[in-house]
Amino acid sequence: MLYLVLKAALSGIVIAAASEAARRAPTVGALILSLPLVSVLAFIWLWRDTGDTARIAATAQSTFWYVLPTLPMFLVVPALLRHGVGFWPALAAGCALTILLYLVTVWTLAKFGVSL
Repeated sequence: MLYLVLKAALSGIVIAAASEAARRAPTVGALILSLPLVSVLAFIWLWRDTGDTARIAATAQSTFWYVLPTLPMFLVVPALLRHGVGFWPALAAGCALTILLYLVTVWTLAKFGVSL
């Protein structure tokens, strides 16, 4: 149980640090947020928990494919915000687009024999 609390606390600290940095300097916050910190932490926890290199490799490869459909959200949300759309609707639209693109990505990759 202590291990789970440690993982959650460390992961939460990374997110809190990124949001605090973004509050003070948006560019620095963006740089921190663009780092694959969550993925790296997940790989470390997965290695610590399982020691299974095949599982980590599969997770890393799937992560690559899942990152691609998230990228348009980082263009849509700011564009909507700059055009006067409220924060929550802009965020919801970005999330909805991401979900749609996840489905398209999984469907398209399946056509090429790639399963996620």
